[in-house]
Amino acid sequence: MADSRVRWHGWAPCPAPVAASGAGPWLELSHTLRPDLSRVAFFPDARFERIAEMPRDPMNATAMHMVCHYGTHVDAPCHFIPGAPAFHDIPLERLYGPGVVWRLDCTPGGIITADHLAAQRPRMQPGDIVLLDAGWAARFGRPEYDDNPALDVDAAGWLVAQGAKLVGVDFATPDLAVPRRPRGFDWPVHHVLLGHGVLIAEHLTNLRPLAGHRIEAIFLALAIEGSDGGPARVIARALVDAP
Repeated sequence: MADSRVRWHGWAPCPAPVAASGAGPWLELSHTLRPDLSRVAFFPDARFERIAEMPRDPMNATAMHMVCHYGTHVDAPCHFIPGAPAFHDIPLERLYGPGVVWRLDCTPGGIITADHLAAQRPRMQPGDIVLLDAGWAARFGRPEYDDNPALDVDAAGWLVAQGAKLVGVDFATPDLAVPRRPRGFDWPVHHVLLGHGVLIAEHLTNLRPLAGHRIEAIFLALAIEGSDGGPARVIARALVDAP
């Protein structure tokens, strides 16, 4: 019998983003792409190489070879949901707008529940981008980064029910950490979120200055035709007078 989670439920309705007034500078929430970034072990190494270089050549030109899920990136629904939209099909309004940043005290392999999320402030609103600051970016590039915290299925369902349009984390995956996965693991959090049109952003950084605030964020991911994900430059800033 087919698992009802693993299907495309369509884009959930959400308000169109409105013009906002931010405070302070835009902050960089993405890791700079380079060959030695933390990555899922079964992904091939990334390569960035000069195919033309001055002064030997009249210009500098760099070739890039990497999976679309390397470094800071956004998952398209088709990453795990058969027949769901690829990246070039994602409506632009799903990639920017208001949201919240929530700080969570997490341990290696810790589980983030729906109750943990419901207790966070400021409260999220329908159509929000929800970014989770577990402090995990401080471990980036070290072995312990791979033993990330994770959402449980109820937390993913809660985010869908509350109207989140994008969920971002400062670790490798909102699903169970790779070293903790049992045989037959089936990425349940990805299935719930992506199946309901809630995009997922992974490997964020520098969330701490925005934790506990409403924000506006922009996920400048590459619109690659047919792709299951897009490398992203992510920026955000706090909203003025937001509760």
